[in-house]
Amino acid sequence: MICTMAAATWSLKISKSQQLLLCRYRLGSAIYSSRGCSSESKKGWLQSLFVHKVDPRKDAHSNLLSKKESSNLYKIQFHNVKPECLQEYNSLSAEVQSRLHSDQDYPCEIVGSWNTWYGEQDQAVHLWRYSGGYPALTKSLNMLRDNKEYTEFRKERSKMLISRRNQLLLEFSFWNEPLPRAGPNIYELRTYRLKPGTMIEWGNNWARAIQHRQENEEAVGGFFTQIGDLYLVHHLWAYKDLQSRAETRNSAWLKAGWDENVYYTVPLIRSMESRIMIPLKNSPLQ
Repeated sequence: MICTMAAATWSLKISKSQQLLLCRYRLGSAIYSSRGCSSESKKGWLQSLFVHKVDPRKDAHSNLLSKKESSNLYKIQFHNVKPECLQEYNSLSAEVQSRLHSDQDYPCEIVGSWNTWYGEQDQAVHLWRYSGGYPALTKSLNMLRDNKEYTEFRKERSKMLISRRNQLLLEFSFWNEPLPRAGPNIYELRTYRLKPGTMIEWGNNWARAIQHRQENEEAVGGFFTQIGDLYLVHHLWAYKDLQSRAETRNSAWLKAGWDENVYYTVPLIRSMESRIMIPLKNSPLQ
C-alpha cells in the first residue's frame, strides 16, 4: 500500500528506479521505527542503498603481476611502412639494431623483429628489452640523443613511414621469459583490450591457464601495458606453421581447466586482435 501511494504521488517527478528506492526506504523506516531504532541507524541504512563499498587495494597491479626477480622493461613498436619501402626499411632497421647491440654500454636489446603477415599489412613490429627498468630507458634515450649516426637513421627512416606508435610493457610473472629460439617459426601476437579494473582477475586466471599451453613450447611471452594504451595485454606465441597453430590451439580444449579459463576471462575483454608475423633475418626470435 505504501509503495502504491508513493508511486502515484511521485510518478511525474521521479524515475521508476527512484520510486523503488523510495519504497524501500519507507518500508525500512517503518521497520526500524517499529524496532525502536535511532535516526542515525536509519541514516546509515539509507546510505547503504546508494554507496557501493570497495575494498581498498594494498598495491598497484603492476607490482602484483610483474616479475620481482628482474627489473626488465619492454617496449613494443608498431611501424606502418610505405609498401614500396618495406624491404629498404627492413634492411636499414637490421643494420641499426646490429650496431646498437655491438655497444656493450647500451642497456637495451632487441627481443624480436617481425613483419605482419596477416593483420595490418606493410607493418613492422619490434620488441625491445631494457635491462634495469626505467633508469635503463632514460640512459638509452640520452645515449641515442647524442648519437649522430642514429639521428641520421631516424631522418632516413621517417621518409619510409606512414605512422608509428609504441607502448611500454611489463612482463607477467607467470609467463615464459622471451628468449632467442631457432626457426623457422611464425609468431602470433594476440592483443586483448580489457575492461578497466580487471587486470588482477585476468592474471589470476592466466596464471593457472598457461600450464595448458606449454607442451609444444608455443608460449613466448606475456605482457601488459604501463604507458600507451592502458589495460592492454599482449600474448606472444610461436608455431611451426598455421596448421600447427590450429592443432595446438584445438588440443588445449581437451585439457581439463582450459574451458574454465576461457569462460572466466572472455567477460573481461572489450576487444581483441590477432596478428600473424614473420620474423626478420636479424630477429633473435626465429
